[in-house]
Amino acid sequence: MIDDIKKEAKERMEKSLDALSHNFNKIRTGRAHPSLLDGLRVEYYGSDTPLNQVANVNVEDARTLSLTVWDKTMIPAIEKAIMKSDLGLNPATAGEVIRIPMPMLTEDTRKGYIRQARHEAESARVSVRNARRDANGMLKELEKDKEISEDDERRGQDEIQKLTDRYIAEVEKMLAEKEADLMEI
Repeated sequence: MIDDIKKEAKERMEKSLDALSHNFNKIRTGRAHPSLLDGLRVEYYGSDTPLNQVANVNVEDARTLSLTVWDKTMIPAIEKAIMKSDLGLNPATAGEVIRIPMPMLTEDTRKGYIRQARHEAESARVSVRNARRDANGMLKELEKDKEISEDDERRGQDEIQKLTDRYIAEVEKMLAEKEADLMEI
């Protein structure tokens, strides 16, 4: 019973880390990375379609992404979607290939991205703590219903706390890596 609660808490904490990683990928650094365009959607035959389903996204060099569009009539719509996004990118079309140069980050934009990264990390920490709170609540409920002893409840809470500490440390590590990545020129 305690193991089930611990397992569920661990799964929720894992999901928090996955979400943080996904959110960190959306914060652009000075380098080109295909995941930067993951959230972009393009109008394709009347429906919003993810960009990676209408074009092939490649890294041309450290500061340039290139898109090879499968349906050539989609090029203007893709350019428009990239310009309308909040990524601050300006695509340049050369025939059938769309090149997206990554602009240099100014000190102010770097600080803004670091603030955003810290906010995402805090959200992940809150999510991990919520998983801990819920698990501890379930343990208290089991102890109250006399399904487990008080010692088992205390032991379970200690294990949940160790798990929480480990995941919070992982969030801190991911944040430090992202901050270092953002401050790199």
